[in-house]
Amino acid sequence: MALAGFTISLPLEIRQTTTLKLPGLLAIAPNSQTCATAPFPTECRTAEQSLPYILASFKTYNIKSPAVQAALISLMAYESGDFVYNQNHFPGVPGQGTRNMQSPTYNALYATYLGFENSPTGAELIAAVGDDEYTFASAAWFLITQCGFAVMENMSGGSRAAWEAYLTGCVGTTVDTGRVAYWERAIAALGVPIRA
Repeated sequence: MALAGFTISLPLEIRQTTTLKLPGLLAIAPNSQTCATAPFPTECRTAEQSLPYILASFKTYNIKSPAVQAALISLMAYESGDFVYNQNHFPGVPGQGTRNMQSPTYNALYATYLGFENSPTGAELIAAVGDDEYTFASAAWFLITQCGFAVMENMSGGSRAAWEAYLTGCVGTTVDTGRVAYWERAIAALGVPIRA
């Protein structure tokens, strides 16, 4: 099944790009070097396995700002435990998953966007959107289709306030020390100066 194409035209001030390398991704998600001790080995991906899909997601959804890329990578790494998990096991919400642990509601929208028929639910939903091509692209899809351009543009400058607004106002989660640590590592790995 072909992934539906989606591109947007960005203002010149955020038409940037970056090429994340493996050492940078390992710096962001330091426990992603191996899947040897993963509790669900079929879900786990190493940084080396994850990197091509992350970069492909940026290309598919035209995510060129390093600051925005850092926000998406930090979200995925945090939510998936350094890419160990692809679905919610704690407490085990049926249909919740992908690398950014989207809710079943958003995964259903994502499945529709990808062209899956019959509105799958539960385990079928995770199977539909859980292929590496899709699961690593879900964070970018969510940003573009559910948060919108203004949120992405706001984050492009690399400010912590804009990143926090993205998490609390669009993703619908809280900012804690763990999230901050992932974001700071991602910002550093992508060479973005941190602003307040």
